[in-house]
Amino acid sequence: MTSMAGAAVAGAALVSAAPRAFADTDLAPDAAHGLPLTVDNNSGEFANRSVHLYIVGSKGDRQVRVTRRGTLAPVKLSDNHADGYTDYAIPLAARGRTRLRLPLMSGRIYVALGHKLKFKAVRGADGRIGLQQPAGWVETDPNYPVLHDFVEFTHDASGMHCNTTMVDMFSVPMTIRLNGAKDHSTGKLREGGRARVFHALRNNHDFSRLVVGDRRIIAPSHGLDAGRFPQHYFDHYVDQVWHTYQHKNLVVRTNAGTFTGRVRNHRLTFTGPASVSFAKPSTRDVLFCDGALAAPNDGITGPVAAVLGAGFNRSTLLSHHKQPTTRAAAFYGPAVTNHYAKAIHAATTNGKAYGFAFDDVAQWASYIEDGRSRHMHLTLTPF
Repeated sequence: MTSMAGAAVAGAALVSAAPRAFADTDLAPDAAHGLPLTVDNNSGEFANRSVHLYIVGSKGDRQVRVTRRGTLAPVKLSDNHADGYTDYAIPLAARGRTRLRLPLMSGRIYVALGHKLKFKAVRGADGRIGLQQPAGWVETDPNYPVLHDFVEFTHDASGMHCNTTMVDMFSVPMTIRLNGAKDHSTGKLREGGRARVFHALRNNHDFSRLVVGDRRIIAPSHGLDAGRFPQHYFDHYVDQVWHTYQHKNLVVRTNAGTFTGRVRNHRLTFTGPASVSFAKPSTRDVLFCDGALAAPNDGITGPVAAVLGAGFNRSTLLSHHKQPTTRAAAFYGPAVTNHYAKAIHAATTNGKAYGFAFDDVAQWASYIEDGRSRHMHLTLTPF
């Protein structure tokens, strides 16, 4: 997932909420006074009637969704229809713009084109009600055939925080915009950008199996787990990093201070504001920015792990012993790099994208926020 901690519920996972009952009216005031959201369908491929919108996520310890009436409602088992799935779709206006409100909550705004998505309300082993969400990277998922995508957001007392994410997959071109203390926007692709991303990865031997027709491109992290991507792709690069920093220092600057690392006893160990140590990561660890590169929210180990994760995915750790590297021109140079993230960044007008979990290192993620947000816009842009 992205580094927006708590912003989005995990795809294809059970996200549960406390089992206490409450009425829709308990949540209605949040929707009535929520942040205005305007949705524009400029896809050029699908009429408004073929676009289905879903706003799902969490509020406190409860799983919630925004209804067609614009109110906030709890996820309930009784929402499942005879086919076993809910219908949380919010239709767009018959023509022109669709206007809604986003209550205080964290979650995702899904768009499905041509067909509806299947969300399932379930009770977990702990007795809590949760929501199984689409996983477009899993062939057995009922939503795999559906063209869909999502943006992530957290709307809380400190404002609106949102991003267009490609951490799981790349599919539907969308932009987001916030009007507030400033005017922010991100996610816009260059003309023909989507096609260029598909072309670039179809023609890369190691990444070509991630391309699912013209429907989506699966992120290499999920592709590895699905047998679509080489399990040992980054292994040699990781070995080179470990060998290099046996003999010289790797310097990592974070908000907590500067850390200086060397490989000792097979671990990359840093000294500085605190002692931080990492085992040699696998290719999977690099792609998910997890495992040996897991980043706890502790203000010490987490920031160092994030910088390392970015350095591996951008393949800058051998060329720059001072991290993080901040210039995009230095990213993705070697043959072994995250070509998925590289292609997506190259396709955006501002060079920003969320191609892996710590793509926000050095502020290269398609993430915007505003503490005094007044209006959010979501636009489906031309394919």
